[in-house]
Amino acid sequence: MDPVVWFWLSVIVLAGMLFLPVSNLIWVVSVRRTQRKVNRTLSDNELSGQKKRARFLSFFLCIAFSFLFCLNTIGMPHNG
Repeated sequence: MDPVVWFWLSVIVLAGMLFLPVSNLIWVVSVRRTQRKVNRTLSDNELSGQKKRARFLSFFLCIAFSFLFCLNTIGMPHNG
């Protein structure tokens, strides 16, 4: 398999595997911080908004971490 394809496939697979745990971690921390700040439990709309925000942030965080991790372990592939 081409090293460039292998590198990017590794980045995508690692990011996909990290996405759910990272988004859940960000969501839990965000909800707890917000509940402590407003001193009440959040409504369903507020919880779904926090979930969307957590997923948005975790997408970019997982891609960046996965790229840097693969770059450090595999190295930048060379074409040809």
